[in-house]
Amino acid sequence: MAQGEFVVRKGISGDAHTIARIYNHYISNSIATFDVDPVTTQDRMEWMGQFTDTGPYQILVATSTVGELLGYACSVPYHSRAAYYTSVMTSVYLDSTATGMGIGSKLYIQLLGILEKHPDLHRAYALVSLPNDASLALHRKSGFREVGVLHEAGKKFGDFISVTILERPL
Repeated sequence: MAQGEFVVRKGISGDAHTIARIYNHYISNSIATFDVDPVTTQDRMEWMGQFTDTGPYQILVATSTVGELLGYACSVPYHSRAAYYTSVMTSVYLDSTATGMGIGSKLYIQLLGILEKHPDLHRAYALVSLPNDASLALHRKSGFREVGVLHEAGKKFGDFISVTILERPL
């Protein structure tokens, strides 16, 4: 696939299987997520129930021109306490074969554009496990700034992992 040969659209429940596969790759092979147990298609179907066409919680997917799902970007609740409603947590996950082609940037810019129009939202946050230079670069390019480090916040694959927290005004 040549760079630029993809389409961004709203995620649908039929994407749950591929989204689970993409996310499971990161669970099993990286520190990008602190999840340690694989998710099922049913788990992702239920998770996708939080996304709406007009609310603060959105999911976008990138597909190849032949319909193959290449990755997704989403916004989810930052925290369960009511006063945090004006903030969202964002993330991007790409199929391991679809990195380095501008897909993550396009997904993120489109997602953030939608979030900027939501009247109740004020901030987007992201957590990036360290080291992860590519993710930090994507977030900086998308207007996020680093606001702190959670030192050795989790343990995965036998190692303590620090996390950078980033924020972006909406």
